[in-house]
Amino acid sequence: MSSPLLRFLARRLLHTAVVLLGVLVVVFALLQLVPGDPVRVALGTRYTQESYDALREASGLDRPLPVQFLAYLGNALTGDLGVSFRSGEPVTLILLDRLPATVSLGLTGITVALLITFPLGTWAALRRGSAADGGIRAVSQFGVSVPDFWLGLLLIIVFSTVLGLLPPSGYVPFTEDPWGWLQRVVLPGLAVGVVSGSILTRYVRSAVLDVVGSDYVRTARSKGLPRRTVVGRHVLRNALVPILTVAGVQAATMLGGLIVIEVVFAWPGLGRLVFDAVAARDYPVVQGAVLLIALVFLLINLLVDILYAVVDPRIRAS
Repeated sequence: MSSPLLRFLARRLLHTAVVLLGVLVVVFALLQLVPGDPVRVALGTRYTQESYDALREASGLDRPLPVQFLAYLGNALTGDLGVSFRSGEPVTLILLDRLPATVSLGLTGITVALLITFPLGTWAALRRGSAADGGIRAVSQFGVSVPDFWLGLLLIIVFSTVLGLLPPSGYVPFTEDPWGWLQRVVLPGLAVGVVSGSILTRYVRSAVLDVVGSDYVRTARSKGLPRRTVVGRHVLRNALVPILTVAGVQAATMLGGLIVIEVVFAWPGLGRLVFDAVAARDYPVVQGAVLLIALVFLLINLLVDILYAVVDPRIRAS
C-alpha cells in the first residue's frame, strides 16, 4: 500500500475518532436535558427509597456530571456501555443481539436502492429528453415525495392484507430460516430502498449527464469503441465520485431512518430498541445505541472516502 494512501487513511481515521468523541459528548449532554428521572421510571411500581438509592448509586448517577462522563468514556473505550435500567442486562450484549436484524434490513434496502438507481439513472441520462427519461424522472419524483413509513403501510395492505403473499411483520434470523427471513425482509426492504433509490436515481442521472458531454467521452466514441465500453469505462467510472458522495450519505441516513420502519414492521433492530428505550428513559441503552449508529455512520463515510481514493487516485495524491 502506497504511503500517500496510508497518510490518507490515517487522516480519515483520526477524523473519525474526533467526530465519535464529539458524538459521545453531545449525546451525553442531551440526555441530561431530558425531563424525568430514569431511575424512578425504571423502578416503576417496585419503587422504594432504598431501591432507588441503590440503583442510583449502582448506575453512577449520584456522582457529578463530569465524573459520570469520564467514567462512561473510559468504559466505552473498553466496550463496556453500562447496564440497562429495565432489564439489568449489559447494553453491549443487547446491542449485539439487535444489530444483525438492522444490518440485514439495511443491506436489503441498499441493495434495492442500487438495483433501482444505476440502471434507471443511466438509462434516463443516455436518453435525455425522451419519453423514457420523462417517465423515470416522474416516477423518481414520486418516490422522493413519499414517506417510507407510508409506503410501508401501503405495501402491508397490498401484499399482506389483500393478496396474502407475505407476512405483514415479524423477524426470523437468516441463520435459522433463510426463506422465512426473506419473506419478512422483502416489504420493509422495499419501503426503505424505493425511497432512497428514487433520490439516488436523480443524482446518477445528473452525474452521468455531466460526464457524457466531456471531451474524453467524445474521443472514445470517435475511436469506434463499443457503447458498453464507453459507458462502463469512461462514463460511469468518472461519474462515480459524486455518486459515491450521495450514496454514502443515503446509506448512512437510511440506517438512522430505520427507526420508523422497524416500528411499523415490528422489526427487532436497533431502531425499535432506541424507540422503546427513549419511551422508558433507559439512558444507557439510548447512549449505547446512538453511539453504535454513529460509529456505523462514520465507518460508512470512511468506506466512501477509501472508495474515492480507489476510483480517483488524484484524491489520495492531494
